[in-house]
Amino acid sequence: MAITASMVKELRDSTGAGMMDAKKALTENNGDMEAAVDWLRTKGLAKAAKKSGRTAAEGLVAVNVNGGHGVAVEVNSETDFVGKNADFQKMVAGIAEVALGAGDIDALKAADMDGKSVEQTVTDAVAVIGENMSVRRMSAIDGDTVVSYVHNAAAPGMGNIGVLVAMTGGDEAFGKQIAMHIAATNPASLSEADLDPAVVEKEKQVQMDIARESGKPEAVIEKMIVGRMKKYMSEVTLVNQQFVINPDVTVAEAAAEAGATITGFVRLEVGEGIEVVKEDFAAEVAKVGQS
Repeated sequence: MAITASMVKELRDSTGAGMMDAKKALTENNGDMEAAVDWLRTKGLAKAAKKSGRTAAEGLVAVNVNGGHGVAVEVNSETDFVGKNADFQKMVAGIAEVALGAGDIDALKAADMDGKSVEQTVTDAVAVIGENMSVRRMSAIDGDTVVSYVHNAAAPGMGNIGVLVAMTGGDEAFGKQIAMHIAATNPASLSEADLDPAVVEKEKQVQMDIARESGKPEAVIEKMIVGRMKKYMSEVTLVNQQFVINPDVTVAEAAAEAGATITGFVRLEVGEGIEVVKEDFAAEVAKVGQS
């Protein structure tokens, strides 16, 4: 039986499956729509697709280090309950292992993991666990020494926040302290030189506008801005922040005392930047009643 575009569209609309999957399902079942739906469900494709529109803002960040190379990967789910699921944790650990050899997030999704791509592995897990999931982000870092830390660990090497610190000199204990500091303070960059110039200029303009509200002369305002921008840098750049372990010194000063130079860092937090649209209870009940 000839498979038409309208048939493929109908199956896609009813199952949420991808175009190629819908076409294959119809081809495999000689155009029988009901059989094609069952085929997709059997393969886990319909179930996964139906859930793909739901916001996945929970999950885990996993870190993995091999010598002077470290990776952090964020794998999202819909609820934090899934983050406690042993099968989900095992999958995330496997993805973090594969990530050590991947150059970026696209390469990671396409990489082989026990005979299937990482992306297909996640799709299959959606069908089994019953929640939308995605491999959202991956960051890698290299250095003479790379130290990792996870905050709110759900299992070894994975938790709510994952941090990697690259440095020369020092020891692992000091690197761990810096990683914990980064988890707590979430600096925007390593130093002023690494900050986006546009971000710096925007902050300077905001501070100037605030200062002008005081009615002071421009010459005075310029001096005020120098102090305010110095304070801003001490808040958003790692090396200029007060060290949480010893607030009497900056991170740069603590590193010098430890004989270390911090060369870079990575910090990933689960759900960071994802907008979650919440409905009130009445709206949720109404939606269920209409389904």
